[in-house]
Amino acid sequence: MSHMLVIHGGAGAIRAPERYAPSLRRIVEAGARLLEEGAGALDVVSHCVALLEDDPLFNAGCGSVLNAEGEAFCDASIMDGRSLAAGAVAGVKGVRNPVRLARLVMETTPHVFMIGAGAERLGRAHRLAFEADSYFVTPARLEELARTKARGAVTLDHAEPVSGKLGTVGAVARDGAGNLAAATSTGGLVNQMSGRVGDSPVIGAGVYADNESCAISCTGVGEKFLRTCLARTAALFVETQGLAAPEAAKAAVAYLMRRVRGSGGLIMVDRAGRCGVAHSTPGLLWASAENGTIHAP
Repeated sequence: MSHMLVIHGGAGAIRAPERYAPSLRRIVEAGARLLEEGAGALDVVSHCVALLEDDPLFNAGCGSVLNAEGEAFCDASIMDGRSLAAGAVAGVKGVRNPVRLARLVMETTPHVFMIGAGAERLGRAHRLAFEADSYFVTPARLEELARTKARGAVTLDHAEPVSGKLGTVGAVARDGAGNLAAATSTGGLVNQMSGRVGDSPVIGAGVYADNESCAISCTGVGEKFLRTCLARTAALFVETQGLAAPEAAKAAVAYLMRRVRGSGGLIMVDRAGRCGVAHSTPGLLWASAENGTIHAP
């Protein structure tokens, strides 16, 4: 059977998108190789999102934006379309790869969603990599926070006119066996209130995967995605209206705009391996690989 991988690095008014193209291509090629070698969709999305978290160009992992207290707290989620198994973490600090911690929640606990110190203890118990604050709190991010505070704003980091990382990252995949999976990770919004959680770790809002329909990862202003349960809404367009991924993605973003004027976008792959990408922002960073053939706008 054919296989498909789509990754994203955030949506917004993207300046100099060519800066991100090499990273997106490198990461989607790494995922495509895994699929070619027979890896499952779950392993592929986990691997790709971890690579995005390790790249300082993107707002996840080491590239996370800072909250109002000048700290980096991360959220992540992952979902397996075979069984609807899912794992998510929110408000975790120091975790090098939050997506790997989300997968630990899914695979080693009876829970779906863990937060803060409890989630961090789970990661340490399973010897996940942790980093010092200096790994996340960079001079560029401190400058970005200062500018945002001066404007009295809370923003997507792609609203900044600087060469910073872009919003949420994510990946969706269909493997050779026809299984679907999705993962999403983020550092949140610049200058967000301490304790704020967006859509990225919320199953059905920022991520969703079901072998009977599709796999989805969202990016944008999380409050709007939470209010519309956008990932699940997009899946319902596939399940109940029979839309293919390209049409379902556009329909979901149209709903997001019509109901709450939401800023952001999503990537998806349906059970037939078709790719859908849509956004209400001026741009969205993404790349895909279909049966090993790379597509990078």
